[in-house]
Order: sequence, then structure tokens, then C-alpha cells
Amino acid sequence: MIEFVKRVPLFSQLTEAQLQAVAQICSKRTYKANTVLFAEKDMGSVFYIVLSGSVKIYTTSNTGEEKILSICKAGESFGELSLIDGKPRSASAQTLEDSVLITLTGQNFLELLRSHFDMTLGIMRELSNRLRDTNQHVYDLTFLDARTRVIKSLIKMANKHGMRSGNIITIKLVLNFDEISQLAGVQKVTLMQVIRDLEEKEILSISPSDFKLDLAKLR
Repeated sequence: MIEFVKRVPLFSQLTEAQLQAVAQICSKRTYKANTVLFAEKDMGSVFYIVLSGSVKIYTTSNTGEEKILSICKAGESFGELSLIDGKPRSASAQTLEDSVLITLTGQNFLELLRSHFDMTLGIMRELSNRLRDTNQHVYDLTFLDARTRVIKSLIKMANKHGMRSGNIITIKLVLNFDEISQLAGVQKVTLMQVIRDLEEKEILSISPSDFKLDLAKLR
């Protein structure tokens, strides 16, 4: 387990002895694609860290419409909010592909935060980043047109999850078009119009397994 724990940025500042202590209270589990890890309004009891694969964090409206808030990839964590404030989950979490996750119980997670300031600081930074992302998303929905929101979402995905080679960024396409439209905050028909335009201009190319974004042509 310690070899897996070492790969997590949240634990990067811990000593070998501290890593060993963390490894003893962690569990490693493999989840199939489309597994719901927890649902919105559930009481939180587990903290998750992604070792491989990806997980979508989303909310669901009263009519059943989903809104994706974020995508967590290897090294990223989620599920800490309800453990810290004791309130129900603010969103749901579901694997997008076969994934390996490290899990900690709520009690063990809070004990780690009490005893390791570097971890506490890491969690604070992560929560601050999410707040900034939320503020930016509200701004985008308020002031940016649909086309710009789609392009910005694609660039954000490329920066966060893509592999760059020169001006080309390749991203494994784990999201379907419905999910990308949710992430961008646009209707699917609008998303498809923008994608067709980007493909015609050879800015974007899509295959069954990934999509490629040409930054030079985007400029």
C-alpha cells in the first residue's frame, strides 16, 4: 500500500514513517466504470483519492437533469467536505471508467488532519481552488456566450487532463457529449454546433478513444 500512497500529491511532504502510518489506515479498492460511490444528500463517511481512472462529481436537479461540477483524475481527492462539516454530501460521485481508489474512513481522515499540518494545508488549498473554480464558473455562465464556454471547457480539460506534444494536446475521451455539455453549461445541440465548427476549422479532431486540440489553430 505504501507504494500507492507515495504517488498521491497530498502525501508528498510526509516522511517515510508517516507514509507507513498512513498506508496502514488506507484501503485500496477497484471500481467498475459507472459505479456510484455516493449520492447527493448521503451522510459522508469516506474520503477518496484517485490512483487511476476518473470520477465525475455532479448534482442532480428535481427533474433528473445532471450537472457535472468536476472530473477527478489520478492524484486528486474528493469527499472531504461532509467529513469536515458533518453535513450530508453536497454532490454525487460516479466512476467514469474502471478506477482504483484509496479510501479512508472519516475518523481516520480527521485524525490525519489533526496530526499532519502539511496534509491539512493541502486540503485547504484544494478547497480554495474549488471555490475559485466555482466563482469562475458563475462568471462564465453570466458573461460568456455559449461558444466561448464550450471552447473554454475544452481548453480546461486539455490543461488538466491532456498530454501535450508540440501544439497538439490529446485527451482521452472519458466523457460523452451529454456530459461535456453539462460541464460547459450549454445545451447539447449548442455543443455539437461548436464542435462541428471546430472540426471544420481543423482545430479539434475526435476519435472513439480521444480528442485532439490544436492550440496553434485555436489562436
